[in-house]
Amino acid sequence: MMSKIASMLMELKDTSEMMIDLAYSSLLYDNTEIAEEVIALSDNLESLSERIQDEIAQAGKAMPDEVARAVVTIRLMDSIMGIAGAAESIADVVIRGLGEHPVLAMSIRDSDTTMCLAKIADDSVLAGKTFGEVSLSTNSGMFVIAIRRGDDYIFGPGESTSMEAGDILIARGPDEGVAYFKDLADGTEKSL
Repeated sequence: MMSKIASMLMELKDTSEMMIDLAYSSLLYDNTEIAEEVIALSDNLESLSERIQDEIAQAGKAMPDEVARAVVTIRLMDSIMGIAGAAESIADVVIRGLGEHPVLAMSIRDSDTTMCLAKIADDSVLAGKTFGEVSLSTNSGMFVIAIRRGDDYIFGPGESTSMEAGDILIARGPDEGVAYFKDLADGTEKSL
């Protein structure tokens, strides 16, 4: 039971890290689409947090000697949720249209990377392929940092991770790679 809780805590941590990364990116690039992804991640985190609390309660009942560990786990979970809340607040600034600021504009000019989201279409050359098969980052210049598949996220997809129709790819790379990357995902571009 404790290994299940540990696994869920790791997912909570990974999700909050992704939220912070996406929130700052949405602010830097004044990108509402990425900010909205942060909000969606926050909803998933709330659900995961509730499941962790349920598991901790069950563990406390089944193994009274684990109560001290459960308290520490709850404190850790609360800290992670605080980080996620900060990310959501940053994203909210962008969603409400308050993200443009001269200092941010200067930092964007100095940045050579951007972030974007792309949905895999049924007729995309990427659908049903693994990252290793298509060498997506080599061919497009965009590096996929996460995949949203339904309500689930795959963080740091590897070469053997497949892309399925309906997946939302969250990627980082040069501005000039975005259009080709999105065209590959939506089926407009038919060759790699």
